[in-house]
Amino acid sequence: MEVQIAQRQLNEQIFGVKTRPHLLHQAVVMQLRNRRAGTAATKSKGLVRGGGKKPWRQKGTGRARAGSIRSPIWVGGGTIFGPQPRDYSFRMPRRARREALLSALSLKNHEGKLIVLDKLELEEAKTKLMVRALAGLNVQSALIVVSQPDETIERAARNLPKVKVLRVEGLNVYDLLRYNHLILMEGALRLLEERLGA
Repeated sequence: MEVQIAQRQLNEQIFGVKTRPHLLHQAVVMQLRNRRAGTAATKSKGLVRGGGKKPWRQKGTGRARAGSIRSPIWVGGGTIFGPQPRDYSFRMPRRARREALLSALSLKNHEGKLIVLDKLELEEAKTKLMVRALAGLNVQSALIVVSQPDETIERAARNLPKVKVLRVEGLNVYDLLRYNHLILMEGALRLLEERLGA
């Protein structure tokens, strides 16, 4: 097992911007809403099975008039104003999404919870090796960002509830805020600087 911390200067345009809490909040809300299936549904009186025949005649019985046994006020009837399938998703403007990501990255840097690694090599995909590597960095909860798929790291971390491995393309505000530390591999940092540096 080999863990090597990189000593390098971070780009201030990416890791030194002012934190904008309202954008962080909006980005998290967007991500959570975009995950919703929106498939909750109830049946109105027109969708409930049965009720085609008028239960009794309109007049002369002494009872209230009734047109269907599937009326919403009857047991077994339809639901009034119940949930129907809908799309909860929305999109932030591209510039706002970029600013939110920069805010989250800068927040980790300002809090001293950003670690850049030159190397993270495990002999085999074992959870205990990943636990040992993170303990050496004094980290319990971490988002590990890699530049390319690394099956050893991914398999070693997947059983740890407070650790997640992401490729740099999948980096997002929700995961950055959800985990205490951000661990960037050197290659991932370079890709991130290319993507966000402009």
